[in-house]
Amino acid sequence: MSKRSSRSLSRSPDRSSARARFGLQIVPVLLLVSACATAPAQGQDGRSMVADYVDSRSEMFAETAQQIWDLAEVGYQENESSALLQAHLTEAGFKVEAGVAGMPTAFVAEWGSGSPVIGILAEFDALPGINQARSPEREPVEGKGAGHACGHHMFGTGSTAAGMAVKDWMERTGQVGTIRVYGTPAEEGGAGKVYMVREGLFEDVDAVLHWHPGDVNDASPETSLANKSAKFRFTGISAHAAAAPERGRSALDGVEAMNLMVNMMREHVPQETRIHYVITQGGFAPNVIPDFAEVFYYVRNPESDNVKEIFERVVAAAEGAAQGTGTTMDYEVIHGIYSMVPNDALGRVMDANLRRVGGLHYDAQERQFAEALQRSLPDDAPPLSSAAEIQAYEQKQAGGSTDVGDVSSVVPTAGLSAATWVPGTAAHSWQAVASGGTTIGNKGMMVAAKTLAMTVVDLFLQPRVLTEAKAEYVQRMGEDFVYESLVGDRAPPLDYRR
Repeated sequence: MSKRSSRSLSRSPDRSSARARFGLQIVPVLLLVSACATAPAQGQDGRSMVADYVDSRSEMFAETAQQIWDLAEVGYQENESSALLQAHLTEAGFKVEAGVAGMPTAFVAEWGSGSPVIGILAEFDALPGINQARSPEREPVEGKGAGHACGHHMFGTGSTAAGMAVKDWMERTGQVGTIRVYGTPAEEGGAGKVYMVREGLFEDVDAVLHWHPGDVNDASPETSLANKSAKFRFTGISAHAAAAPERGRSALDGVEAMNLMVNMMREHVPQETRIHYVITQGGFAPNVIPDFAEVFYYVRNPESDNVKEIFERVVAAAEGAAQGTGTTMDYEVIHGIYSMVPNDALGRVMDANLRRVGGLHYDAQERQFAEALQRSLPDDAPPLSSAAEIQAYEQKQAGGSTDVGDVSSVVPTAGLSAATWVPGTAAHSWQAVASGGTTIGNKGMMVAAKTLAMTVVDLFLQPRVLTEAKAEYVQRMGEDFVYESLVGDRAPPLDYRR
């Protein structure tokens, strides 16, 4: 496949305007109420078949998700987690290609042939620096350096379950088309999907579906923040900090001078901008002037063009800091991702199926766990009964970033959230790790798997939805868009977590 997608795709001519690209409300010309109001009997039968398939194998999928929870492998190191999902898909009859786009843990699993081609995304990386036992109270696991605080163990397994259910339905009914499951590593800062998009792995796909663990059930179309990150590395000269300070040039001074200037920038950037950093290395002893220091930066904004401009200002601050402190500086771009492009045509079908599936209800043991965990949450946490509810369908702006944004920039894409966490739980928290390690997480994952599978069935049986989704995509993106990765031509940063 080509090393870079050169497919001419659309984008709004006014790239400075989030309104042009995303809108402040659902795109009015593509309401699709008729498309989802009454499904044909064939569609109803297909939806029932895939839901039954997921239910009949729920114990197997729950066991797999919890195995991946235990493994808690971070980005580009998810060897066992990826292998578990690949094994399920291979056994189910999928053709699995591993190690795609230069990433050992990435894979594409495919079954069927011809059009339409529907893809489902599957993530499986954990977050470093946070872990938790399957307990409703704070209980770190000694010696464990990572945890599934964003629930990707459920994401990958639930998506795999959906793909397998769809394949079973297609085989039993003779449905024509292609179902693909994309195993996408290193979403947390490694931007694995970016390299898959850049490699052209989505060029022939008609629609892509995904989901994410959360504390609510919601299929609303959602945008996100574009994001570009880099590690800035300063090199100085070591010396005794007391006996010969004049001989030294502190690399840590370079980092701190950069941070000072970037922090002053915050007054002079668009208000939607978010800039974060951590000092990953700053020296080892106070009496030794450090000759190396490193700081890791994220720059976010709803518009990728704004991210590019602000990132260059951050680079300029680093260059000035090096000059002012007598050090040298270089930097490595770690990842760069686009913001999510919502698709109402697909979203309404997803929402209808989420409502068919419904939310989840806690048994007595789950309720006891949830009540105990909620005592660690803010007082305004939603009631536990909200896990059974489906949120209103409306355009939403997310505060985070995801490499799904790059996928949505080249193919119509829709997603949902399922209540795998106790209501009120925030992502990247110990409470999220704990909830995802229980039957509460498993139940939410099954809601997502069934919703995804049922939506794929509808897309196969209702080609007009795909036509309308493509038209909406073109309307949002414009006529001239050609995808260009924000990471340029760099190879995947396979060691970024080491």
